[in-house]
Amino acid sequence: MLTAIGPSDATPLLTLAQGEIGALVGLAMMVIGGLGLFLLGMKYLSDGMQAIAGNSLRKMISAVTDNRFLAVGTGTAVTCFLQSSSITTVLVVGFVNSGLMLLHQAIGVIMGANIGTTITGWILVLKIGKYGLPMLGAAALTFLFTKRERVRYAAMAIMGLGMVFFGLELMKDGFKPIREIPAFVDAFAWFAADSYFGVLKCAAVGCLLTLIVQSSSATLAITISLASTGVIPFQTAAALVLGENIGTTITAVLASLGATTNAKRAAYAHVLFNVIGVAWITTVFALYIKGVDRFVAMDVGYHPLGLTLADVKDEAEFAQVLTLAIATTHSGFNILNTLLFLPFVRVFARFLEWAVPGKATKETAHLSSFDVRMLETPLIAIEQSQAEILKMAAGTMKMMTWAARIIFTDEKDERRIEKLFHREEVLDIMEHEVVNFLSDLLSGSVPHSVIEESRRQLRVADELESISDTIAVIVKAELKIRNAGFELSDTQRKDLESLHMLVSDYLQLVIDAFENNRTDVISRAHSAGAAVTKRVKDLRGIHLTSLSATRIEPIVSTSYLTMLLNYRRLKDHCLNIAEAVVGDK
Repeated sequence: MLTAIGPSDATPLLTLAQGEIGALVGLAMMVIGGLGLFLLGMKYLSDGMQAIAGNSLRKMISAVTDNRFLAVGTGTAVTCFLQSSSITTVLVVGFVNSGLMLLHQAIGVIMGANIGTTITGWILVLKIGKYGLPMLGAAALTFLFTKRERVRYAAMAIMGLGMVFFGLELMKDGFKPIREIPAFVDAFAWFAADSYFGVLKCAAVGCLLTLIVQSSSATLAITISLASTGVIPFQTAAALVLGENIGTTITAVLASLGATTNAKRAAYAHVLFNVIGVAWITTVFALYIKGVDRFVAMDVGYHPLGLTLADVKDEAEFAQVLTLAIATTHSGFNILNTLLFLPFVRVFARFLEWAVPGKATKETAHLSSFDVRMLETPLIAIEQSQAEILKMAAGTMKMMTWAARIIFTDEKDERRIEKLFHREEVLDIMEHEVVNFLSDLLSGSVPHSVIEESRRQLRVADELESISDTIAVIVKAELKIRNAGFELSDTQRKDLESLHMLVSDYLQLVIDAFENNRTDVISRAHSAGAAVTKRVKDLRGIHLTSLSATRIEPIVSTSYLTMLLNYRRLKDHCLNIAEAVVGDK
């Protein structure tokens, strides 16, 4: 039976609804503004710390070896600098995709990234929330008016930190009115983590929220804001944080789309690591939370479990206790999960290789320049572009070896000839990828050191691509003689072979200098270049003299001179690489 509602009943409901709508609008404005400021602050903090760290981040990544503890430490340290496990895992997927990192190494770094991302919670534990706005103002003035680059980036990091705390305070202020709206209180009561299924329900909500905003730091800030204002209890916040660990894995999965099989395995490793971790921690959730409760109580004297605003002196102290408890929950879970998985890293890698089989055809690793998130970490992105250029360098050395076999041996392998010209086309594509990647990188705000390194890499990539073209021209000249039914004389072949070895050694010299940043290479480069130039001039003179004494077929003569000319061009490109290494214009 339907009961009619009279005017006297409808008015209070309408008034209540209008009040809730007004509060909701105010809440939305405060929370959205605070969240935006928080996320922007995290970006500035990350960019500033990256620039201050300088080449340390690059050394950390290059230091990753088969030592699982070193890999975990690297992942932790890099994520502390980047302030985002999502960025670190995207980078790891990119490194695996480009062949810079092996799967079991990547798994160790991913484990460390999960520990490193908890630094956000501990930053928020610092008792400087009320100083966020003055920090922001002072750092912004320094950033705007200082001319020293290092000071500017330090100011950017402090400015970001100020934004983080000010944004969090805005979110807290926005969530406070929720406590006075019964409809919201009843809604949040549905998220009570007071049973196993309640914990799973809260974890699912945390996962879904992180999937939507694509940032575990953002959802962590929202969770802390809700808990520190008394809207949700500590155990509910803890369960939400567990789910956020699963939600953050979507970023790596998206980055692996279109990547190599090994890169997909690295992304799936991140997913499985967090899913399995959340699965076992939820089964012992009550015991784990009690352990966190005792740990926090030993430090601050308050038990976060069951703590209410009425139990403490003021709201600031309540917020401090809850923030510490949530940060401890987050770090404790990731550390325990890493310790559990660490002995089985290689077993885990073999399982992924079995579960995600490779393709029947050989896969070519590519630079992950299409993921814009890679550009958020210029100091590490520049490391990956260098790895791609070193692959180009290795390709040119292979072409030199194949060219020698094609020209100077009686074995005429058509498949090797085809491979050489195919490699020249591949190097064209790689150079195009590098140029696009570095151009996108330079279009953003990057440190001066990254600008200089990018210019150096662009120049080296261009020279290597030109070297591949020149090698192809030399081989084409020899094939032209062969296809016409003639051949080089034994003397010409021996002379060209010695010249080829001279140029090949020169190329290896400058590649090693580029790889190891040997700025002392220029004197040796000039000396080796002079030797090549002299040798080319001598052979050209001998050939022109022999024309008056012996009849040489015109096509043989012109092709031979073309080969000599292009060996000299190879020398010029090698010298240009040496000059790029030392920074000469």
